Amino acid sequence: MKCPFCGEPSTQVTDTRENEDADTVRRRRRCMQCDKRFTTYERIDLKLPVVIKRNGSRTEFDRNKLLGSMKLALRKRPVMAESVDAAIARIEERLLTLGEREIPSEKLGELVMRELRKLDKVAYVRFASVYRNFEDVDGFSEAIREVTRGRGRASKN
Repeated sequence: MKCPFCGEPSTQVTDTRENEDADTVRRRRRCMQCDKRFTTYERIDLKLPVVIKRNGSRTEFDRNKLLGSMKLALRKRPVMAESVDAAIARIEERLLTLGEREIPSEKLGELVMRELRKLDKVAYVRFASVYRNFEDVDGFSEAIREVTRGRGRASKN
């Protein structure tokens, strides 16, 4: 692994930790040249399906975009980052088990809503308001009823 500080190609791994929830490996490294330390994360690079947007365009699945959307819905909510990472890992796993080369963004949105519902009900309603494009308070009321009933569109699948 190349040092991000000096560019030296040889670094030494000083610590390795596995995170089973997110299927990642965290490694602490030390540069042999400048003696600075840094952290790397490893994850299996599997081919996730292409996302078909509502306008028909296609884009590669982007884990960081998904993380950003979920973080926005979870903003100022008491949810740990590890729980969000685990939820994203479950979404990615579900996408892989579908075995599809392409997936409509609506299906991806439903998977996200299912995970947000498990993490935080307020975040679920926030995400649903954008995802379902609520035009008035009735949309919010219906989403709240879904959450309080313990079922709804996001729990199907």
